[in-house]
Amino acid sequence: MSAYVDQHRDRFGVEPVCRTLDVSASAYYQRATGERSDREVEDERLLGVIRETHKRNYFAYGYRRMWKALVRAGELVPRCRVQRLMAEHGIQGAKRRGKPWRTTRTDPRALRSPDRVERDFTAQRPNALWVCDFTYLRCWEGVLYFSFVIDVYSRMVVGWQLAANMRDTLVLDALRMALGLREHGADVQLVHHSDAGSQYTSGDYTQTLTDHLVLGSIGTVGDAYDNALAESFVDSYKTELISDRVWRSRAEVELATVEWVAWFNHDRLHSSLGDIPPVEFEAVHTPGATNPADHPAAAILTSATDGLTTSHVPAVGVDSSVRLSALSVNGRAAPAWVPLRPRQQRSRDERSRVASPL
Repeated sequence: MSAYVDQHRDRFGVEPVCRTLDVSASAYYQRATGERSDREVEDERLLGVIRETHKRNYFAYGYRRMWKALVRAGELVPRCRVQRLMAEHGIQGAKRRGKPWRTTRTDPRALRSPDRVERDFTAQRPNALWVCDFTYLRCWEGVLYFSFVIDVYSRMVVGWQLAANMRDTLVLDALRMALGLREHGADVQLVHHSDAGSQYTSGDYTQTLTDHLVLGSIGTVGDAYDNALAESFVDSYKTELISDRVWRSRAEVELATVEWVAWFNHDRLHSSLGDIPPVEFEAVHTPGATNPADHPAAAILTSATDGLTTSHVPAVGVDSSVRLSALSVNGRAAPAWVPLRPRQQRSRDERSRVASPL
């Protein structure tokens, strides 16, 4: 626009040309001096805050969650401005890629609990309904499996485990962690919902549920909607952490997963919770708690990597150069690595070259 005004200013004058183009003549004069406007200076500052917040949150936030995170941090900025800056500079949230891999295999001879949830993934209190599942991961060392248990009330991950196999011990360890952490008590009715995988219908697993007075619930075979909340969590986990990163060893994936779970529980904004983290949401309903740090889960989740390693995944052949270093983010550990490139700048061919040899 300035070049067009420069081209015709000698013939018509600056003001007539600007008036015809419906632009500000004062803005033209200010731009000609080379001075930056207050808006440009503020945009540059805000862009730096957006980039840092994006990096700190696993490059997972789109403009809506980014705006929410900025407001919580004291940046009173319009949502449209955040959307404009992210679009102009190619900053976007995580997007899921890849093909599904079947892990659930039913045992037709096993007795299954009835479906006590019937796709109603709501709860009025903690420890009323848990959902669980497990998924696979790939790295250069081979395949790794991640099992988890989620409290539907606050979307908090209350139990998890990683292993190089998908035997029933994988899901049992995650369940035992949840039972030990939550201490729901015999006077509280707790429903445990899963798919019809043979791991969840095994004798050891069902006996553990019975011993702790937990009601089992299993959806129909081959219907992901019957365990939709767990499937949604798997999608978030793989989209925000696993995709577009090169994983060299199982130990590397394990450490990153533990850090991500701590971030998911303590810092990630959940739209279903009013855009606050699960620990913060649940702390309000915990008797005697005045802040999220007082929550019973905080002790085990505050420091993500302190003693939380799995006995099923030996750290063999791990180069120290590829171990995760930690940054201090709000007093907690956060990953210091970043994707190879911004997600939107990597082509499909590039992604195939860095994929696992499997």
